Order: sequence, then C-alpha cells, then structure tokens
Amino acid sequence: MRTNWVPVLWACFLLWILCISSSQAVYPGIKARITQRALDYGVQVGMKMMEEMAKEIVIPDLKGSESLEFLKIDYVKYNFSNIKINAFSLPNTSLAFVPGVGIRALSNHGTANISANWGVKAPLFQDSGAADLFLSGIYFSGIIVLTRNNLGHPAVELQDCYAQVSHARVSFSGGLSVLYNSFAEPMEKPILKNLNEMLCPIAINEVDALNVNISALEVLTKIDNYTLLDCSLLSPPEITENHLDLNLKGAFYPLESLVDPPFLPVPFELPQNRDSMLYIGISEYFFKSASFAHYVSGALGVMLSTKEISNYFNKNTQGIGSVLSKIAEIYVLSQPFMLQIMATGPPVINLHPNNFSLEFPAAIIMLTELQNSTIEPIVSMDFIASTSVGLAILGQKLICSLSLNRFRLSLPENSHRDVKVVRFENILSSILHFGVLPLANTKLQQGFPLPNPYNISFVNSDIEVLESFLLISTDLAHEPSSRQQPNLHSWGGLNLVNGPWREQPTH
Repeated sequence: MRTNWVPVLWACFLLWILCISSSQAVYPGIKARITQRALDYGVQVGMKMMEEMAKEIVIPDLKGSESLEFLKIDYVKYNFSNIKINAFSLPNTSLAFVPGVGIRALSNHGTANISANWGVKAPLFQDSGAADLFLSGIYFSGIIVLTRNNLGHPAVELQDCYAQVSHARVSFSGGLSVLYNSFAEPMEKPILKNLNEMLCPIAINEVDALNVNISALEVLTKIDNYTLLDCSLLSPPEITENHLDLNLKGAFYPLESLVDPPFLPVPFELPQNRDSMLYIGISEYFFKSASFAHYVSGALGVMLSTKEISNYFNKNTQGIGSVLSKIAEIYVLSQPFMLQIMATGPPVINLHPNNFSLEFPAAIIMLTELQNSTIEPIVSMDFIASTSVGLAILGQKLICSLSLNRFRLSLPENSHRDVKVVRFENILSSILHFGVLPLANTKLQQGFPLPNPYNISFVNSDIEVLESFLLISTDLAHEPSSRQQPNLHSWGGLNLVNGPWREQPTH
C-alpha cells in the first residue's frame, strides 16, 4: 500500500517545483518612470513636431462624383490631387494615462490649411485649376496601446481611433473659378465625407511608421571593447493613472558571451509623489554586472612602467617625495621596473543611502627587466582598495569618478605588520591614488549611456543614492538633431556629487 503512494508523492513534488520555478519573477536592472508632467511636455514638443510633419504627409487623391440638382446636372466627377498641408494646428490637445492599457490622446478645435489641384468633368464640360481648403473643428481621440515585442522592443498600436472635421471651406482659382466659388458650399459636404474617412487610416499609418522606428532602436549597446549593455524590455509597460513604468534588463555582458552573471537582481521600488518628468532607477545589479563583465573580460588590469609612474608623480608632487627611490631603497634596485596591477575578483559594489562604494580585490606585482631582456617578478602582494564613487550626468551619460578611501595589503596568516610593510603599503597607496585611479577615471569618463530617443536630453537632473539602487530624477528637453552634442571627454561644467554621503579618506 505504501508503494502506491510513491508515484503520487513524486508527482506532487514535481508540480511544486514547477510552481516555484514559474513563479520566480525576473526583476529589472533599470526602471524608468514617465510621469504626467512628461506627457504634458510631450504635448508641447509633439505639437510642434506634428505641425512640421503634417507638411510632409502624403495625402491620396480625393475622387468622387456628386449631382448638382440646383444646376440640373445629374453628376459631376471631381478629383483633388497633389494635396498638401500648408498649416496645421491642434491647440487643445491632451495626453493621459489609461491604467493597464496605454495613453489616451484627445484633441479638438484643430485647424488646417490645405492646397490642391482640382479637376471636374461633367457631360457637357470639364475644367481644372487650383484650390485652397480651410478645415476647422478638427477632433481626434484614440488610445495608444503600449506593449512589448518578442525582441524586447517597445511596441505601439493605435486603437479606438475617432477623427472628424466639422467644417470645410473651399476656394477655387483658375478656369471658371468665379462660377465654381458661387456653388462651392454644396461641394464641401462630399469633401468632408471623404476626408473624414481618410483621417484614421492616415493616423494609423503614422503610428505604424513610428512602430518601425521604435523596433529599430538598439537594445544591445556596445559600451567599450570588452562589454555590451542589454536594455531590452522585460515586460510590457506598467501603467497607472499617474505614471508609466518601464522595466529594463539593465545587464552588462562580455562581448564574447551573453550568459547572465552568477547573481540575480533584487526588487526595488521607485519613490512616489515626486514632481520630475522622468525617474530612472539603476540597481546594484546593473553595476555588479558591469563589474563582473569587465572582470571576466580581462579589462581590470594595468601595467605601469617607471616612466609612466614618474610622469604621474611629477604632476602630483604633494609632499610625497621620490616614491621610486624609496622602492629602490627597499629592494636595492638599479634597473627600471614595471608595476602590474590586476583584479583578483570582480569589484564589490555597495549602494546604501548617501553612500556609493567599491572595493577592489587585486594583486600588485613588481617586475624588473634583466640585462638579458627577461622579465622577472620581484614581489607580489594582494591588496584591497576601498573607493568612493562620484556621480554626474553629462549629456546622455552617467559619468563616474573614483577616489581612494582606504588601502590595505593582505598579509599571510600569522604575519605581523612591521614598519617595512606599512612603508610599502603607503607607497602603493600613493601609486594607486596618483597613478592607477587617474587611468581608471579616464576610462570611466566614457560613461554609461542613458536612454535618449529622439534627441531628448536631461535637464535639472538630480542623483540620489538609496538602498540598493541609484535614483536619477530629471526633467526633459527636446533638442534639434542639428545641435552639437556635448563633448564627452571634457569635465567642464560638471556638477559632481560631493554631498555629505561621500566617505572621507582614511589616513
């Protein structure tokens, strides 16, 4: 009897495992929140863009036939061709979030000035010329549904489209225009009918074109010669009455491999009731994956020659003395030497309120070149360097800079920290401070890219370090594409984060 229960127990166990695995959520490395203020600003910018884009819209010819009973004409065939929008305005336009669906667009009291060529043909005559059409009372409503495609791109779709033009006034020129203008009013009704039938298909086509452009956005970005950044959408946008949240992968990978790092992101929540247009939360996972990817790619290492070290110290002679002569005094060296510093593990990253710190476990190897050109190691030691991170936003990149807090050699067990060890520790700390960190900061100056579609830049930005994530609060500004981009290799004008959260160096 007992054996009959064994398959049942195994089945229950397997079902439990499946439930557990399927319920495991995939948390984002980056969260972006778009607020109502951003939508309101988007209306301002979008209307200006639409006014220009409307002039480039290709409108198909309007063809049809109408009977003109007051002229005793059974039918008149008409054709409006080469239709162009010369002016377009939607003064009363609003965007609002529809929870769980998308964004509702509503506009009324719009106007448009349109020019076209015209031609008419009746049983007894035909004629052609030019015409100007003034449209008023333009009304539009629709819901922009936001989703995610299979490749992690955002996708948009226009639903519940309704568009109507209430009034049209046509003015003819050329041919017998004086005669046509006298009975233009009866022709305005069929023009409105055909135009109203075309508006939603035109709007849907424009949204489809936008969708094509969005799907072409890169979700995998090459950051440097070692790593890629994945910013694909993990799930469809989360929409409430007040904001829209995007959950992005936010993970770094080595160039040669897209295997996830051996740790998982943890959930974090963006703060509520704030007044910026956009919030970007960058989790510890983002930075840890960057650390891990650069480590496994072999990017965290440097070799300094005697000349390079001397150059750094010549620029930064702040009472340090001749470091090289001290090293030579300790090790009785007469020949040039090289210093190799390499990470022994991924840098450890910690984000706590008002404190962003990194610890670098590394090894330092001093080598010398003998007379027969062979390289011989002199001494090798492990150490841990603790640094603080300064942060800034430059253009569309998050820029980091490192400053040394503590440096300590890792000694074998039962070893004592004698004067020689402390002296050597101080020398290496100086080399790190004035030699290695400037090199690292030069690389970090390249920055981490932040989302910037359609020439939208960040203004009035603020950076906060919270528990397990970094919060960027910012407003937005649209820049014309011809505007010169900021120089990413210049630190001029940067407002580095030098608040009270920064650790003070320990001497």
